[in-house]
Amino acid sequence: MDLYKVLGVNRSATKDEIKEAFRKLAVKYHPDKHSHSPKPVRDSATLRFKQVSEAYEVLSDDQKRVHYNLTSSSSSASSSYNYYQRYANASRRSGGGGYGFSSANSYKNNRQNYASNFWHVSLRFFTTRAFLLNLAFAGALYGGIVVIDNSREALWKMHNPGKSFEEAMESIEKAKAPLGIKSIAV
Repeated sequence: MDLYKVLGVNRSATKDEIKEAFRKLAVKYHPDKHSHSPKPVRDSATLRFKQVSEAYEVLSDDQKRVHYNLTSSSSSASSSYNYYQRYANASRRSGGGGYGFSSANSYKNNRQNYASNFWHVSLRFFTTRAFLLNLAFAGALYGGIVVIDNSREALWKMHNPGKSFEEAMESIEKAKAPLGIKSIAV
């Protein structure tokens, strides 16, 4: 289930647009509004309200939204076990209170879930095409710097066999001394 579709907003929706869509749908599907409705209608409204609340909980929090966008964009279309189900199950396992609220002990469990998902998200980031292209470019740039630095030393040794740079500078100073040329210290 696409959380953006649950709220009826685009992926590029702002926080204010998400909040406004949530408010409209929360009023429409709130369980108190359907307390006198027939049981199937009441159950349907309650389920829809939970979906809307959980979609808002994820999309209104920047970190959860980024995590959702990363996991939902790369999941296969044939997989029915989508992000919403994983998120809802994790919320229930961690003691979630329903309607988008959590119990007091869920913070510890959410930190554990974050730690276990950190490597998964990191691996995804480090294997993206853009990252790998940037890494290849940086490697080529660093390799070029190393080659230029080594070739400078090789050229110096080729044109001045047996002398180091310091020895060459001393011999130049000695050659200038009898002519009376003073060198300017930098």
